[in-house]
Amino acid sequence: AFLDEHPCRDIIMSLPGVGLINASAFLASIDKGQAFHSPREFAVWLGLTPQLYASGDTHRMGGITKRGDRYLRTLLVHGARAALSRARNKADALSVWGNQLVHRRGYNKAVVAFAHR
Repeated sequence: AFLDEHPCRDIIMSLPGVGLINASAFLASIDKGQAFHSPREFAVWLGLTPQLYASGDTHRMGGITKRGDRYLRTLLVHGARAALSRARNKADALSVWGNQLVHRRGYNKAVVAFAHR
């Protein structure tokens, strides 16, 4: 009932890898996203960005930070995994980008990058 009458439902469900469960969890967590100024800020809040280690002029990127909403992050990563596995034979821009990333960085890192995007 909550998801049926929400105005952003169709937009969120049009994203690759996002279904009914993901959309309802997404809308329950952030509603319209008015608390975030950019998608990057949302990804940082969710914990899908690499952690930065810096000292002096040395900068190293670590793994994802795992901060934020663990349940929503898990749903988005699983949805990205499903979308990336379906993208193997597609020719649209997002699928091509995902396939190139799998070959460059490996499958699991590509899945997290796909969820981040």
